[in-house]
Formats: sequence, structure tokens, C-alpha cells
Amino acid sequence: METSRLADAGRALRHVFIRDMVLQASIGVYAAEREHTQRIRLNLDLSVEDEGARHLSRQAVGRDDLARVVDYEAVANQARGIVASGHVQLVETLAERIADSILQDVRVHMVRVRVEKLDVFADAASAGVEIERRQR
Repeated sequence: METSRLADAGRALRHVFIRDMVLQASIGVYAAEREHTQRIRLNLDLSVEDEGARHLSRQAVGRDDLARVVDYEAVANQARGIVASGHVQLVETLAERIADSILQDVRVHMVRVRVEKLDVFADAASAGVEIERRQR
């Protein structure tokens, strides 16, 4: 299976990511899962338009200004807010909501979201889903 290139100099894309964010979530289809939160782990990968990269030489550096980039703290806070917003039955739904939220920023060309439930099986580290969505 071929994976998409998240960073690509030829297409002026950079890779922005958040790794192994562990949160408490109200998630699951079973009644017992509605009574207690569960630990989930999020991994987010964004393919982001690299402002001005097509016009810069290899050695040039862009402005040292947060406004010119996708702020990974803002992305993390978006994900936290979605997780905290209420019960979700499916990890797929949670991943789709997070992806949709991130793609509201038109500079994000593609997002990959992995949601893992960490305490589902005693004999497995996690179970979950990974999705990839693109700008339309």
C-alpha cells in the first residue's frame, strides 16, 4: 500500500504533525462505555501549503511569524475540543469530525487522523482507525 507524501518540495508542502496525544473520551457503542471515559490516543498528520516555498531558494528562510504557518497548538486544541464535546459511538466518527475541523483551514491539503482506544483488549496495545481526507 502506497502512502501519500505529506511533505513534498516539488508541490511546496510541509508536514505538520502531532504525535501520541492521549485524552479521556466518552466513546463507544456499549452502555458501559457511556458511564466512564476511556483513554484514546490521537495522531494527526497534516500536509500543509508551504507559504512562499515555490519562490524561495533552497537556502532562503521564510518569515519567523506564527501567522504564516498552521499552528499545531491550535490544531491540538481543536482536537481536544471535539473529543470533549460529548459522547461519540464510533472511533470512525471521531476521526471524521477531527479531520473535517482541520480541513477548514484551506492551507491544509490533506489530513491523516488516527484514533486508538488504548484499553479495549488486555492482549493488545490499542484498537482503532486511521483515515485520510483531502481538500475538495
